[in-house]
Amino acid sequence: MKRILLVGLVCFATAVWAKPASPPVILVMGDSLSAAYGIETSQGWVALLAERLKTRAYDYRVVNASVSGDTSAQGLTRLPMELTQHRPAIVILELGANDGLRGLSVIAMQANLAKMISLSKQASAKVLLLGILLPPNYGPEYTQKFAAVYPRLAQDYHVPLVPFLLEGVAQHREWLQADGMHPLAPAEQQVLDNVWVKLASLLKKTT
Repeated sequence: MKRILLVGLVCFATAVWAKPASPPVILVMGDSLSAAYGIETSQGWVALLAERLKTRAYDYRVVNASVSGDTSAQGLTRLPMELTQHRPAIVILELGANDGLRGLSVIAMQANLAKMISLSKQASAKVLLLGILLPPNYGPEYTQKFAAVYPRLAQDYHVPLVPFLLEGVAQHREWLQADGMHPLAPAEQQVLDNVWVKLASLLKKTT
């Protein structure tokens, strides 16, 4: 009887050990620019990222935790739960645009993003920071201070930076929705290309 039980336990343990590990997670913490605002979710750059990873033989699961309208403070509030739930290998941070559009404190925004980077690193995740630029009508002093936050954080925390998420898109009015801020579906591929330039170096092929 003991021998049968022992054999059963060995078989069970072997089955558990042989179970394939779930793919590592890429967690996207963003706002409407990553939540596919105004277009189908499947057309947004985050959904396109998941497709590209598959076609290029990268075994990752993409979790889009972006919420339209989120500020850096709101993202910071949500991040601990997302880190605990998904245990990501990579965290892509795309926040700050709504802070800027509302004229919120640049110092507070920088502190919030810095805390998000630190929390992600403490959770053993690599971090990719996506930068945003504001329209010039917010005034040169504020826009310059705002723009300086992202490269400063990238340097201080040694994380890769996409200087401007909408590079090559914002300059073309025909690629933007009626609000002049959110990309149309055809422009999302360019947004993904901007992200991919820096994300690719963080990826590992498991096959």
